[in-house]
Amino acid sequence: MANSAAGTSQSHLTQYIPPKGMYEQFEDEAHYLEKVKEWGLSTKKELWYKDRYQHCLVTIKGYEIFGETAELNTLVIEFPDGNLTCIHPAYLKEMQSSGFGKEIITPVSGDGSEALVAKKEKPKTAAPAAAEAQAKTPVKKEKAKKEKAPKLVLPEEKVHFTATVKQFALSWNHFNEDNDEVVVFENVRIEQEEAIEVGLAWGSHSKTLKKHELEPGQQLEFDGKIVKKSLPKGKDVEDESMLLDVSVAYKINNPSKITKK
Repeated sequence: MANSAAGTSQSHLTQYIPPKGMYEQFEDEAHYLEKVKEWGLSTKKELWYKDRYQHCLVTIKGYEIFGETAELNTLVIEFPDGNLTCIHPAYLKEMQSSGFGKEIITPVSGDGSEALVAKKEKPKTAAPAAAEAQAKTPVKKEKAKKEKAPKLVLPEEKVHFTATVKQFALSWNHFNEDNDEVVVFENVRIEQEEAIEVGLAWGSHSKTLKKHELEPGQQLEFDGKIVKKSLPKGKDVEDESMLLDVSVAYKINNPSKITKK
């Protein structure tokens, strides 16, 4: 993904908050498109970053996972100069608005140097945005989910699964404020030397899964990653059969090598 910049920039004044250690990276183009849709962002390769000191196009390099149920993300973006910083998806989405932080360039000294000065709103940095997002985390709701979910030690790498399609359902996506169709699996089992019985899990009904024309009761084998992430209940759903009456605490990401049994 190529980077480019626009306008006068005082990029050395921007407060960069680099990721702490390793972060999740996109496996392929399909994974990237799935995630930016989940965050409610444009599928463009470059997005605008705007603060008091610079307006430039950045690329999303990956994301960090946080929250007690691992359902929240902080994006890792790369600037044209190669710097990385973390930012909340909703804040980056705000920056794409043409009216975000209407700014002008004004001289700040007599030596010809210039800086961007905000006209309409107090400048923000990536760090307060991420901190604000964490402060708004629904702690009580997450604790309730944690008490209901079974405690499993989940592998961090891709593993092999066997599972049965339980049903299709609608799940509320708070980033794009709409329902997404998901697949709910039952009898989920991680096949390894010491097998792990997961029970119920869910995943996005992605193009990869749609190709296989799955039906309830269908038994599958596939590879994928599993994380602790509760299934958000759908909102304003007319067909109640697309809602679950049980909680699902685990999500399967990026299923591949799918075979029907």
